[in-house]
Amino acid sequence: MAAAISRRHPGARVSDVQLVTRDDGTNRRARFGLTYARGSGPDSVFLKAHAANHRLVHLRNGNLFNEARLFASGITLPLDHPLVYKSMIDYLRLDFLLVMEDLLQRGADPRDATRPMTVDQVANGLRGLARLHSEFWEFSRRTRPALRWVKNWKPTRGWQVGLRNHVPGGLERGRADLPAEIMTLTGDAIVDLWARYVGKLATKPVTLLHGDAHIGNTYVLPDNDVGFLDWQVVRRGNWSQDVGYFLVSALTAADCREAEADLLEIYRDALDVPRSQRPSREEAWLWYRASTSYGLTIWLSTLGTDGYQSREVSSALAGRFASAFVDLDGRQALQQLGA
Repeated sequence: MAAAISRRHPGARVSDVQLVTRDDGTNRRARFGLTYARGSGPDSVFLKAHAANHRLVHLRNGNLFNEARLFASGITLPLDHPLVYKSMIDYLRLDFLLVMEDLLQRGADPRDATRPMTVDQVANGLRGLARLHSEFWEFSRRTRPALRWVKNWKPTRGWQVGLRNHVPGGLERGRADLPAEIMTLTGDAIVDLWARYVGKLATKPVTLLHGDAHIGNTYVLPDNDVGFLDWQVVRRGNWSQDVGYFLVSALTAADCREAEADLLEIYRDALDVPRSQRPSREEAWLWYRASTSYGLTIWLSTLGTDGYQSREVSSALAGRFASAFVDLDGRQALQQLGA
């Protein structure tokens, strides 16, 4: 621990480490309190590593080492995220370890679907995503060699195996709450929509995507700025995947219907990219509508799976994306993108 901390706090010598909290789920997570014999540093840190029973799923989906590689790359991300003191990867044992700041020390308020954001908070989150996307707009292995390992978004067989196994269970569990239009679809039909959308994400312009920017991977700071954590699904692809996934997940369905068009304009206005590459209002709206197929499929799958998220969280997010998909006619938007 002293070796990790001293990189940011030269001369700090840790004399004692005490486990404060442990919360294992998809990953192993723990908070440790630190005591110093010399110098100073954070009072506590947050550690993250993979849980053994989920490693093969993350490996199959191409996510296993992404977050650790991102923070080991030395790349600066122009939005709020947890400070990483040290990132270690064990390729042979399919594991990693991140020693990160304890966000609670900054007054961060981690959110999930049971505690939606305000429209203003979502606007701040979209401005952060716009800074991220602008910084890496049209990046490549040549322009960003430190990110040469980042994969393009693709509807790989690894992803589809899990989705096709679990979306039917999510439909069954959500039968009483999901819109009737969703219940007319089979599990395979829903995953086919997901695959069609993800298959379009390599369409230029592409950028660096968080890839998993739902509300459960965010936190709100005391000044109402929004930060993003859990970068395991980082990808190269179309901006809409981050924007749609964050926007729909972070608001109630009613707030989303009322504010989504204005929020998309806030994102577009915040993009600092060549005018010729900036999505028009109409193009942004079309891609946003199509993006609802992504969240619908992911959260129906999660609802049909035990051990990843609580039933309350999965039901809430499946419901939000189902409502958005129906309201915005996501299927028709996908057809327009295909054309």
